[in-house]
Amino acid sequence: MNTTTATRPDSALSHLPVSLFGAVMSLCGLCMAWRIAGVAYNLPALISETIGGVAVLTFLGLCAAYGVKLVRAPAAVRAEFMHPVAANFFGTFIISLLLLPAVLLPYARPLAEALWVLGALLMMLFAWWMVTRWMSVRQKFAQATPAWIVPVVGTLDIPIVGNLLGWPGLHEVALFSLAVGLFFTIPLFTLIFARLLFEEPMPGAQRPSLLILMAPFAVGFSAYVGTVRQIDLFASALFYLALFMLVVLLPKLLDLPGTCPFRVSWWAAGFPMSAIAIAALNYASYLGPGLVHILALMLLGFTTLLVLGLAWRTLRGIAQGELATITLI
Repeated sequence: MNTTTATRPDSALSHLPVSLFGAVMSLCGLCMAWRIAGVAYNLPALISETIGGVAVLTFLGLCAAYGVKLVRAPAAVRAEFMHPVAANFFGTFIISLLLLPAVLLPYARPLAEALWVLGALLMMLFAWWMVTRWMSVRQKFAQATPAWIVPVVGTLDIPIVGNLLGWPGLHEVALFSLAVGLFFTIPLFTLIFARLLFEEPMPGAQRPSLLILMAPFAVGFSAYVGTVRQIDLFASALFYLALFMLVVLLPKLLDLPGTCPFRVSWWAAGFPMSAIAIAALNYASYLGPGLVHILALMLLGFTTLLVLGLAWRTLRGIAQGELATITLI
């Protein structure tokens, strides 16, 4: 065997980024979007449930692979956790724990409830840890990237399933999560936007994370509507703000293939697109017949193609031994 070209499995896994759990988030969001569309437009449930099954299998596979990395390359995990940008993406694993229960709830409610409780606790702990870290260690303005939104604004994902469980006291948990997520959106969004205005452009590999800027408003819409049980003026404002951000950021997403080689960071676009598709489908149902339904279906179709494309390119890269190159931050 040629030792100069062969790659040991544990060596390859040392390059596995925690941000790849963004694939699980994207698949879970797409599953939920197709479920809504299935009810609204009488579409086959097989589509949404197949996507949900793939999400579960992907999560299990990534947990096993990252567990091996944790055991065999703990220094790589520590370096990732201490990195000013990569550390934020540990929230993708936690958010996956919060979204998977939505997929599992119709089939294994006790398991879904257990995963949600674990995810909610870890999300609160992670948000506290990251805010404490930001306030305790001097940060560099140039490192204020959209990834900073993930740890704290990720609390907005807690009510997505929490509002469905019907437990006493969960309404207050949802309100707390909304308060933290929506409040921190304001300073973080302002800081990141200022960095984009006054600093050098973001490196090519980080540009897909710009789509994360849409997530607080799209996810905030779903979390808020699920908590207050109605679409009111504030919910409508969140939806239209998410729509505006989509119009601003979509050209950057479409321009990615020509400006940036494929990176796992491209998955940062998957969940925000799923979230805006979910919001559009729910808002279309609220408004009744109209053009919003066409928009919602277009977003659903585009998001489906995007997630399928990202999945195909990621699997191809892993199969060809590109893990070390497609995971560069």
